[in-house]
Amino acid sequence: MVNPTYTISYDVGTTGVKTCLFAITDKIELLAAASEGYNLYVLPGGGAEQDPDEWWDAMIKSTNAVMKKSKIDKKDIGGISFCSQMQGLVLVDKDGNAVRRAMSYMDQRAREELKKGIAYGPQIAGANIPKLLRALLQITGAVACSVKDPVWKYKWVEAHEPEVFAKAYKWLDVKEYLICRMTGEFVMTQDSAFATLLYDIRKGKEGWSSEMCKLYGVQEKHLPKIVRCTDRVGKLRDKEAKELGLEPGTAVFGGGGDASLIGVGAGSVDFGDTHIYSGTSGWVSTVVDKSVVDTSAMIAATVGAWEGHFNYFAELETAAKCVEWVKDHLALDEIDIYLDKSHDLKHHREDRETVYTNLYDYMMAVVDTVPAGAGGVVFTPWLHGNRCPFEDPNARGMFFNISLETGKSEMIRAVVEGVCFHLRWMLETEQNKVKTSNVIRFVGGGALNDVTCQILADCTGKTIETVDSPQNIGAVGAAATVAVGTGLIHDLGEAKRLIPAAKTFYPRPEYKAIYDRNFRVYKNLYKANKENFAILNADK
Repeated sequence: MVNPTYTISYDVGTTGVKTCLFAITDKIELLAAASEGYNLYVLPGGGAEQDPDEWWDAMIKSTNAVMKKSKIDKKDIGGISFCSQMQGLVLVDKDGNAVRRAMSYMDQRAREELKKGIAYGPQIAGANIPKLLRALLQITGAVACSVKDPVWKYKWVEAHEPEVFAKAYKWLDVKEYLICRMTGEFVMTQDSAFATLLYDIRKGKEGWSSEMCKLYGVQEKHLPKIVRCTDRVGKLRDKEAKELGLEPGTAVFGGGGDASLIGVGAGSVDFGDTHIYSGTSGWVSTVVDKSVVDTSAMIAATVGAWEGHFNYFAELETAAKCVEWVKDHLALDEIDIYLDKSHDLKHHREDRETVYTNLYDYMMAVVDTVPAGAGGVVFTPWLHGNRCPFEDPNARGMFFNISLETGKSEMIRAVVEGVCFHLRWMLETEQNKVKTSNVIRFVGGGALNDVTCQILADCTGKTIETVDSPQNIGAVGAAATVAVGTGLIHDLGEAKRLIPAAKTFYPRPEYKAIYDRNFRVYKNLYKANKENFAILNADK
């Protein structure tokens, strides 16, 4: 038996942090986990912010809980790493203190900054042609043509909060702020640097592009040192160690963004491997060996967690978040009736009665009794706008084709199917540029229930595999960076053998015609309603 290496992994999401303790031997085994939430402040004009102190407080609580549960000696923790939400903007002073609340990747306020920066003149996909081609072909492999890209958040603060902007010493992303708080080091991993769209993909760790900084009007002095995801970037300081209940001097590694490490944690690491993630947001990602861009569909190959690997990445803003929304706002018979999760829920079928102790599992059991196609009801999951295969912050969710025969059960199933339809749309759009895998790893909270997994297989026509604890998969990827950084494995490609498939779901051919029909309608809905979305939402 190989002596285990223990790691602490922080999965820093949109609404909370999940802290996991793993033992790494010939597999990555979860020993204990704890979660703590924090606020997402949604503001007028498309603002979305978070308080970095709330991130830290949540980490303190969850880390102490994990250490108490596991009974592992803190001196035996071999490393700390992160998997984090990406494309946030955390401006900090010379002491590493945030000078304002962090701007989330969801923030959409910088519309005017986007227009001023790149959107004037002859255009492709909303971006100025000479600037676009220079950026795409020679430097970044992508271009900042989305209002949610962090460079426009940076420019928004500069324009609207000049006194705050003047205090900024460095521009960090979410996990980079937490690394700085732990170690005092100002760094940014290569994948996070790429996500700023100021990174020269040809340069590796020396990758900041002076040309792109000049193009967008970014002060290069604000950009931190670039490191690899598997690099040991510092040691845990005394004060922060005491707060977290960990040993001072514990090694802290770079970790990676969720778009980089969730694929690693899913075991989707070889060229051509495709995985689908469904959490608050959702995406389809395929591992490729070079920069690939589809400007018309807003898909680009992002820098991966290890050298020479890119993730061809298509994003949906709200995925399993839509199922949470329908649970909270449609499934409940009365306000708050099922907020007590211990309340027994009895689901009746002809052959049996089953008792459930949480509303989500009960809801999925009901969904499973509704025929495929949800009685012709189609739902669009654009509850916070959409990014791919079309960029439109004005797009919103809708139920289409409701009739007198439609009930809540059909509407709830339509929500699950609608998320799967959008994942299929992104998958098929990716296939215009790259070859996706026939077997797809499905991870995230949305992969916890077998009903959803089967619907995804039926909607996409792909074989779907899940892994153990799919909701913790980002933290598994973070643990893999420690495994490389400490020499337990040679590179992140070896993570695949540590993460086997747990379940497999095959598409059922009898449902193909129904889903093809509804999917055709689904794709038509945006084109038919684009103007209506703008009328209702452009000024919000």
